Amino acid sequence: MDYENLIAIDIHTHAEVSCRNPFDNYGEEYDRAADKYFKNGRRPTIAETVAYYREQKIGLVMFTVDSESQLGRRRIPNEEIAQAARENSDMMVAFASIDPHKGKMGAREARRLVEEEGIRGFKFHPTVQGYHPYDKMAWPIYEVIAEHQLPAIFHTGHSGIGSGMRCGGGLRLAYSNPMHLDDVAIDFPDMQIVMAHPSFPWQDEALSVATHKPNVWIDLSGWSPKYFPKQLVQYANTLLKDRVLFGSDYPLITPERWMKDFQEAGFKPEVMPGILKDNAVRLLGLDKKAPAAAPQT
Repeated sequence: MDYENLIAIDIHTHAEVSCRNPFDNYGEEYDRAADKYFKNGRRPTIAETVAYYREQKIGLVMFTVDSESQLGRRRIPNEEIAQAARENSDMMVAFASIDPHKGKMGAREARRLVEEEGIRGFKFHPTVQGYHPYDKMAWPIYEVIAEHQLPAIFHTGHSGIGSGMRCGGGLRLAYSNPMHLDDVAIDFPDMQIVMAHPSFPWQDEALSVATHKPNVWIDLSGWSPKYFPKQLVQYANTLLKDRVLFGSDYPLITPERWMKDFQEAGFKPEVMPGILKDNAVRLLGLDKKAPAAAPQT
């Protein structure tokens, strides 16, 4: 990534539409409920998202969420996102998502994606994937991530997915309590853990874990900064200023809206460059020469 020519790096964007696989309408009621919750029904293709970020001169990290075991819905191929990142390597990085229920087979996939596809990190969503982050069934995948010293983003806090559905769509919010990541941070000190979103209703737990464990970070995606809890802004300005990251949750929130509100949310001018870009450069190892992906056959 040519980060020096970018104004920011968005660590948290979603692949919404596959151009390889036909649309899977199984479980589409989750989409409709999310559209209502987020007041946003737009689902751009990967290419549309990349073009939009290029126009904004913002780098992006993109991923899907593999929840095939819990929701029974076909995922967007990790390989499709990886290909887009290779074709737009000046401003895009690809993360993969593998359902932790896939265990050792998931670990095999993780290794292949890193070594052959150039994947630079992973995304987990405990509520949607239906597991506690400390569940040892996920250990084989974590071990691959740690071996390659890559970051992993974990959804934390409330989830708009399932909100308003009968029984919340059967999705359990408790899986995404950030305190569950404390065990993971201890057992995998070489894996950089990013807690995604202001962690409502567990913001203090998230701040405690991140302050205590130096391999834990926080991304600020999913909320407009004007709604951030005061203690989150306080810690971002002080103890955690080197481990807080800009993320939008695009397409649910646009980076223009996020960055506009960011200017007025109480962040110190001297910490803003780190949050917007410099911290992500260190997390992603962009200031180091990345190994090239194996040629495709």
